Amino acid sequence: MRSCARFVIMPCPPCFIWAKSKVGLLTTQGFPQLVSIRSGSIQKTDRKIDVIFANAGIAQLGVFGTVEEKFIDLHFDANVKGHFFTVQKGLPLMNDGGAIILTGSIADIKGFPGMSVYSATKAAVRSFAGAWTNELRERRIRVNVISPGHIDTPIMESLQQVDALIRMKEEFAKAVPLGRMGDPDEIAKAVSFLASDEASYVTGIELFVDSGVAQI
Repeated sequence: MRSCARFVIMPCPPCFIWAKSKVGLLTTQGFPQLVSIRSGSIQKTDRKIDVIFANAGIAQLGVFGTVEEKFIDLHFDANVKGHFFTVQKGLPLMNDGGAIILTGSIADIKGFPGMSVYSATKAAVRSFAGAWTNELRERRIRVNVISPGHIDTPIMESLQQVDALIRMKEEFAKAVPLGRMGDPDEIAKAVSFLASDEASYVTGIELFVDSGVAQI
């Protein structure tokens, strides 16, 4: 992988970052005003970006008949607007031939009860990749989606708490062909591949890192 400035957006304390040297790290919740501030700080360094990894996300359970507009706004602001404006603000600072990685989810093809709003946001992210792949073809910028399955991250705590959280994780593990939840490092390795020159002929795809749970 080339040594370069990087522009990374994450919703919580980073549990995985890959780098060689001189890394430009952007950490925000993905809201447009914060992205503008942080991208401005990158611009002042006169360094160019090779990789944008948009990873802001919120996931809460919401039964269809009880969902209110503010619940929808919460998810679309973080998961859809967060991705959109992260890439939009970072694009003028990006080198031609770079890579954009968006964070999707198996929820964009699975019908999980209580997660219709979250699933819709991830379907929107997937559609961004297709459109942007065509829009950015003259700049040779690759756009791909990484879609994790059941990964043991802090976002799980937004779905359940204490004993209910333990039971939920046990059920997730049982549903996975490999019999366990995934580790964030396993997602990091897939993201590193998509960001690297090894993926120079890979664009417009959705890469599922899910132990096959959404595939069989």
